[in-house]
Amino acid sequence: MGGVKLIGITTSFPCARVEWALKLKGVEYEFIEEDLMNKSPLLLKYNPVHKKVPVLVHDGKPIAESLVILEYIDETWNVNPLLPQDPYERAMARFWAKFNDEKCVLGAWNTCSAEGEEKEKAIESAKESFAFLEKQIEGKKFFSGENIGFLDLVVGWIPIWVSAMEEIGGTSLVNAANFPCLHEWAQNFVQDPHIKECLPPIEKIVNYIQGGISYLRALAANKQ
Repeated sequence: MGGVKLIGITTSFPCARVEWALKLKGVEYEFIEEDLMNKSPLLLKYNPVHKKVPVLVHDGKPIAESLVILEYIDETWNVNPLLPQDPYERAMARFWAKFNDEKCVLGAWNTCSAEGEEKEKAIESAKESFAFLEKQIEGKKFFSGENIGFLDLVVGWIPIWVSAMEEIGGTSLVNAANFPCLHEWAQNFVQDPHIKECLPPIEKIVNYIQGGISYLRALAANKQ
């Protein structure tokens, strides 16, 4: 196989999940740090549709969107399979991955970006979403069983990024009391050497999220 490049930012969990997959597969790659406030010609060339990260470039061919990239990596490098072999289990992994990105991520984000009554609603909604993941991990070390797989990488943002959101929003979303199985999974996940290697400091994530919230609030204010 030819050269592999990953265009991304170290504080983005969609980028992190791609890095984790490459590490687990033993794929050598070049990480190209992007500046989203001043997007590079390289990013605009390889992802002209969405103009966002991550973008995996393999043999000069770009693949965008982290979930699509994960499946591409799994199909291209056969070692350490990420998706289950059973068709039903594979479908379920994809279902919960989509649920995570559409419900859990947005719910957690709203807990630190919303205010007042909306914030309380966001906390309740986020906990309802995490409760579904709690049921999926009950009795297992990882979502895929004994080894880290596709769904583990997708929800791998929870240990660090949720902690950052909790710090910003003054909340407690995923803890040992509320979600004991999910909490234990999170501890197991971040202890894996491949995962730990690509975890940014929580302070950087806090600053990144705070910057995003400030930016969106400024946009909203300008529209009024």
